[in-house]
Amino acid sequence: MKITILTIFPEMFAPLHQSILGRAQKAGLLEIREVDIRAYSKNKHHNTDDAPYGGGAGMVMLAQPIVDAMRDAQGEGFCGKRIYLSPRGQTLTQKKAEALAREKELILLCGHYEGVDQRALDLCIDEELSIGDYVLTGGELGAMVLVDCIARLIPGVLGCEESAQTESFSSGLLEYPQYTRPREFEGLTVPEPLLNGNHAQIEDWQLEQALYITMKRRPEMARAYLEGRKLSRKQKRIVDGVIARVEEEEAQERLEAERRQALFLCALAQGGEKG
Repeated sequence: MKITILTIFPEMFAPLHQSILGRAQKAGLLEIREVDIRAYSKNKHHNTDDAPYGGGAGMVMLAQPIVDAMRDAQGEGFCGKRIYLSPRGQTLTQKKAEALAREKELILLCGHYEGVDQRALDLCIDEELSIGDYVLTGGELGAMVLVDCIARLIPGVLGCEESAQTESFSSGLLEYPQYTRPREFEGLTVPEPLLNGNHAQIEDWQLEQALYITMKRRPEMARAYLEGRKLSRKQKRIVDGVIARVEEEEAQERLEAERRQALFLCALAQGGEKG
């Protein structure tokens, strides 16, 4: 896959050429390049922004340098997606990353200041993506997140294809806890099922832990995972056990919250009597 990033700060992307992604590029599995939008500015001082029409705080990125940079980056026969990193875009999900990983080529536009002249988006952007419901100073960090998320799904990049298939969100559940040597550390030990070499028991433990963590932290994900899923008898026992455990913990938490509230109201009443 070829990924081109249009930015006014190309030096920010050095991390994308190191570690796993760096090795993938050396192996020819991935090509990442940055294009400096400033180089395409036709203004005397090569600026890429100006004050917005209609007034308002901040500056807006000019259409001309972006459009020219995009057209040059596309070249002849471009076959892929052109994406603008924007807080108003569709939120990035694992499913979306998997779809983009099947593209042959991507061009990412990093906005800055108060945004980009809408005409640049109308002329050369296929879709807008956001990495979350918050605002950053520019699109560079969002682009790095997107590139990392997509690149690791390309066959051969991780080296172990199973890693991308079994981790959080790919499996439909949050990932189960991981352990390595030593077996005991500061009084904490590795769970016994991981030590006996019984792969069936290990898989059962992993399912149980992943489901429990997901039900506690992301219950909507757990419901989506279980809805309409055909479970073996053993899997159903595991699921029923996790549900019972979570329900018991939630009941205990409600009782504890009621106890604390009763103590608070009692203390409040006693304070009022003294007053």
